[in-house]
Amino acid sequence: MTGGTLRLTILGSGTSTGVPVLGCRCPVCCSQIPENKRTRCSALLQWGGKNVLIDTATDFRQQALREGLDRIDAVLFTHTHADHVHGIDDLRTLNSSPRGAIPVYGSEKSARAIKRIFSYIFHDEEDSGYRPRLSIQAVEEPFELFGRTVTPVPLVHGPGEAFGYRVGPLAYLTDCSRVPDASLELLEDLELLVVDALRFSEHPSHFNIAGAIALARQIGAAATILTHLSHDVDYSKHGVDLPKGVEFAYDGQKLSLPLDG
Repeated sequence: MTGGTLRLTILGSGTSTGVPVLGCRCPVCCSQIPENKRTRCSALLQWGGKNVLIDTATDFRQQALREGLDRIDAVLFTHTHADHVHGIDDLRTLNSSPRGAIPVYGSEKSARAIKRIFSYIFHDEEDSGYRPRLSIQAVEEPFELFGRTVTPVPLVHGPGEAFGYRVGPLAYLTDCSRVPDASLELLEDLELLVVDALRFSEHPSHFNIAGAIALARQIGAAATILTHLSHDVDYSKHGVDLPKGVEFAYDGQKLSLPLDG
């Protein structure tokens, strides 16, 4: 398939606490700037009339209502930390057909964990109650989805691991502290890099802002969006200091890229 458009919506741009952080009265948490109000990290990719969700964030219901989503055609899971999976039950009403199951993808480790944590979704009992209809598939290599190649990108996430995903000219890498050399080879010739950039100070499990910018320069992406942001980041105050071609993500942000094949 050639041509077409790939659309990205940043559903949530925040870290695991969201912003405002409960109980915090810092300037960012008290800010009235919309870009400083961050739900938990998630994204929506759209191509060929299909809606492909990256992670079911804790705030997925809120995000879906904001964006007017009435259908999810597939889900790509990056990993199984709570802020990235605990909105999974809200997929119950978003199947594209009354009897069809939404295909769900992730690493072998993520697939096992999701089946265990949300066992009520995947057991075979007929009298199952009202649950999401999902079909989970473990992936390690590039696979075809709705006429496009989706490439899992293995990442280091502190002592653990996560997947990023590449579709055409776009790569989405959240919850990572290092990109292995083999994965860097999967990220050549990017137009848009969306990458974890938790805060200014270092963190054992996430890129900080300087580290994410250094990675973007190494990859050579034409444009970079920094996501998974904590309340250390003031969108207006700190955004003006970012290098050319780099910007902070914000909830509801939308971009479109041409798909060349």
